[in-house]
Amino acid sequence: MDKVTAIVLAGGKGTRIAGLFPHIPKPMIPVRGEPFLHWVAQWLSRRGVGDILLSIGHMAGQIEDWAAGRPGGLALRTIMERAPLGTGGAVVSCLDLCGDWVLVLNGDSLLEVDVAGLVRRVREAGLDGAIVGIAVDDTSRYGSLAVDGEGRLAGFFEKRPGRGLINGGIYLFRKDLLAGFAAGTALSMETDVIPGLLAGGARLAVEVSPGPFLDIGTPESVVQAEAFIARLLGLA
Repeated sequence: MDKVTAIVLAGGKGTRIAGLFPHIPKPMIPVRGEPFLHWVAQWLSRRGVGDILLSIGHMAGQIEDWAAGRPGGLALRTIMERAPLGTGGAVVSCLDLCGDWVLVLNGDSLLEVDVAGLVRRVREAGLDGAIVGIAVDDTSRYGSLAVDGEGRLAGFFEKRPGRGLINGGIYLFRKDLLAGFAAGTALSMETDVIPGLLAGGARLAVEVSPGPFLDIGTPESVVQAEAFIARLLGLA
């Protein structure tokens, strides 16, 4: 089986929650006695992804020190973002350390998806990758995914009312699909990388997550995080 490397984007400042946790980076906010990143890594490990790369920037030393301790017995690698590169630029800067398939996710959010099943379906269908969507009753706050008749991503809609799929922030790509983007360039996944791939003919499946979504971006969501993690990972 082709090797899958997870790139966890953990370099952001988390400005909405900074007042509550001013001295730690957002992915290190404690949940059930461990940094949130611990649970992201456990989520990946339990879904068969053991090659985990942390893209870090803001307060990077705290994440480096934590990762060096092999939390949960996992060997986590880190790569420093010397200047803000955006979600897409951070991924491109990690490619030299990745396997055949790249799974991209955020270090401050989680949702449910069958990673092994997704990789298998994309590979067997001869597709180039996938994006995970979340079904919501009203997409007006987020913007939404445009899906064609074959269940593939056609683009992104601007914010508009009504039920639809929003971007869940998890992506799967063939590594060589991203080779055309210049390393060290600031790129957004939604406005630069994905549109560029689609314009070049890339075929990306849309996988709908079956479960709830958590982003620890507000005080309210941090309070909800313990129960969410317990449910997602089957903890007592």
